[in-house]
Amino acid sequence: MTLNSENWLLRALSGLAARIVVVSPDLRLLAAAGKDMDVPASAIDGRPCYEILAHRRTPCRPCEAMETIRAMGPSSRLVEGRGSMMGTRVLRRTAPIFKGKQIEAVAIMDVELPEEPDTPLELSTADKFLTNLIMSSPDAVIASDMAGRILMFNEDASKITGYTREEALRQLDIRALYSGDGAREAMRRIRSESHGGRGKLKGFRVDLRSKDGTAVPIELSAAAIYDRGKEVATVGFFHDLRSRLRMEGQLQSAQKQLIQAEKLGSLGQMAAGVAHQLNNPLGGIVIYSQLLKEEYDLEPAALQDLDRIIEDASRCQKIVSELLDFARQRTLEILPNDLNQAVSRTIFLLENQPFLKEIEIVRELAPDLPLVPCDLQQINHVLMNIILNAVDSMEGHGRLTLATSLGKDGLAVRVEISDTGPGIPDEVLPYIFDPFFTTKEEGKGTGLGLSVAYGIIKNHRGRLSASSRPGEGATFVMELPVHSDEQPGGSPDGND
Repeated sequence: MTLNSENWLLRALSGLAARIVVVSPDLRLLAAAGKDMDVPASAIDGRPCYEILAHRRTPCRPCEAMETIRAMGPSSRLVEGRGSMMGTRVLRRTAPIFKGKQIEAVAIMDVELPEEPDTPLELSTADKFLTNLIMSSPDAVIASDMAGRILMFNEDASKITGYTREEALRQLDIRALYSGDGAREAMRRIRSESHGGRGKLKGFRVDLRSKDGTAVPIELSAAAIYDRGKEVATVGFFHDLRSRLRMEGQLQSAQKQLIQAEKLGSLGQMAAGVAHQLNNPLGGIVIYSQLLKEEYDLEPAALQDLDRIIEDASRCQKIVSELLDFARQRTLEILPNDLNQAVSRTIFLLENQPFLKEIEIVRELAPDLPLVPCDLQQINHVLMNIILNAVDSMEGHGRLTLATSLGKDGLAVRVEISDTGPGIPDEVLPYIFDPFFTTKEEGKGTGLGLSVAYGIIKNHRGRLSASSRPGEGATFVMELPVHSDEQPGGSPDGND
């Protein structure tokens, strides 16, 4: 063949909107010509076809040349155009080139198919409309043939997976998008009668694997496409569940907080009634026991009995007092206060106590904090309760850290109290603010301390939270709004 005839053939391929590639059995590029095939002769230097044409380091998946070699015969199919042929119908023909009985090379030819002249305008318009509808679908739409080659990949599929449409059509295998055995399980369900009928799948929960390896929870509805009773492709609608799962998590958290608030409210009303009924008789028991001790010359054993009565009645009075605090039966005295001073005052009252002798106290108080509107007596009560719990957990040895800071948004002041005790077990942490919940031995705790503290901070439109890693201590964070009409991060129970 003369150089002039070769030139005419190359020009003919371009004019016919066709391109041809010839590769060796070991995938070296031997020739490339036709529309958009600007491959100079110097580039055909023994390198693999996937390196020169697809700019890849590994063979394409699936590799049509290798499939043709395995089939030992020609094949043809319709594919979606790529490059300048994007959006057009393309007939792809592959055929082995034999030398004797051995395959010497494989030819792959793409021919752009023009729209048939007798196609009605309405059909053409409907086809374009359907394509636009799929491409702009709010769910990811991915279609693939039975070899796993991607045939359709819309905009939302790119957003979910991180692959561009060009990457997906050129090199992506549909099975690579599924985590684990998800692709096989999806096909098994499509082919069964139990998940929407044979050839259909509805609402299958599965994880996709994005380009960066992230697992994306999705709900898959899919269908098999048949040609003369033979399965030729599948199309799937992939609905991203991340927003829904995030909202469900937030809703569950809000429901738990609402239940907690309702439980606190109901118990508070009951506690107030019980406390008022008990206060007077308990006061009488203590007073008359003291009178018996003072006015009668009693034996030592009788005096010990009276002391026990007074001790137990006083303990009951303390529980009644905590019940009244829990029921919030005291009027708040809201004034601007310095939380640094509140922390320092609480530590001053405690630091010389014997149980703090072997505990290191670390102060990390931020300067120039804004004043916070609060009832200082009640805030001192909260600080005292949390600090004493922390000291108790460390059993006389460890480090207690008290830190103050301004919240990131500048709307709240934070007080963090951390200890180096054993921490709070994961199974206990969700219940520490529940009324009457305690892990202390009988007689050493009422289970109301943290519930009262929680209620006080909630009444100040603030937030009290706790975090812990078993064996690494616990941290309690108290947040109070700088202005009385603001709430840092929402109220603890999700309600005003």
